Amino acid sequence: METESWRTKTLLLGGIIGALVGLSAAYLLVQRAEKEQGRLQMNAGEGIKLGLLVLGLLRQVAQLGEGS
Repeated sequence: METESWRTKTLLLGGIIGALVGLSAAYLLVQRAEKEQGRLQMNAGEGIKLGLLVLGLLRQVAQLGEGS
């Protein structure tokens, strides 16, 4: 029973943190678009950079529990 508890708490906390980070990123993109007085435009290069950043972040999170 205890195993399920920490798993549930970890998944719930991860989901909440992910949602907050996603909302913050969207807010920053909207602010940038409004500052430039136009629509949000993201080119392929920016999309690739963002995707690689996310993959790098996930890799770092996966390595958190490993010993050095």
